[in-house]
Amino acid sequence: MPVPLIRRARYDDEDALGRLDRETWSPLHSVMPRPQRPYDPFFGERAGPEDHLVAELDGRLVGYLRLGRATELASNAHVRMVRGLAVAEQARGRGVARALLRAAVEETRRQGARRLTLRVLGHNTPARELYESEGFVVEGVLPEEFHLDGAYVDDVFMGRSV
Repeated sequence: MPVPLIRRARYDDEDALGRLDRETWSPLHSVMPRPQRPYDPFFGERAGPEDHLVAELDGRLVGYLRLGRATELASNAHVRMVRGLAVAEQARGRGVARALLRAAVEETRRQGARRLTLRVLGHNTPARELYESEGFVVEGVLPEEFHLDGAYVDDVFMGRSV
């Protein structure tokens, strides 16, 4: 099985990333409404190409991870947060998300940060198991924080040292 190539996003990835974001949207992992318009830009003032790692398999973009500061506070500058992670359906089970997470850990170190955090919905068992297998631990739970598809869902905060 080929190993995914992980690289920093470029501006010319925007259309492919927007398409991937729309195709992978699910209430299993998203608290935002389903993206409706295919022309909404993927990159914005809060997150540009420099904030995204992308995964390629066989020359095709199949995943991304958005990495950013946890907050804008100077006292929190040592923490990075996974602010989005998506893998194309046909590439799941091929190590893409794991490779993106490992690259995010390395990028966090490269930036001089000490911790990497993320939030995951409580009912997203596959993602939680992946994060735990990569050294993330549950650091807090906000019970019934979101109401999605007619059910209340916990928001689980996870983190790890890098």
